[in-house]
Amino acid sequence: MAEAQLIQTPCVFACPDESGEYLNIEIDLPGVKKENLDFKMSESTFSIKATNDDVKYSGTFSTCCPVAPDKANAKFTKEMLVVTVPFQKPHSRAVDVNIE
Repeated sequence: MAEAQLIQTPCVFACPDESGEYLNIEIDLPGVKKENLDFKMSESTFSIKATNDDVKYSGTFSTCCPVAPDKANAKFTKEMLVVTVPFQKPHSRAVDVNIE
């Protein structure tokens, strides 16, 4: 019988850049190859799934503020996924509300 693979939440570091315009995310994924990595992002969350020979990394995390996922930039080098995504501009999705 095959040995069960360990499931683990990856080590994640996320913070705004110095200008306050971008969210920087770093995810440590020891032993993972790019082809075994899946990253998804919405305006308020991001999810990671990745595997190596021994561990399955999985997690979903909230962002501190709404981001623009369609403008995200991700690079995977040296077992580290680095994502930079701009915060949404204030009121960019705001709508006028009719006042009676």
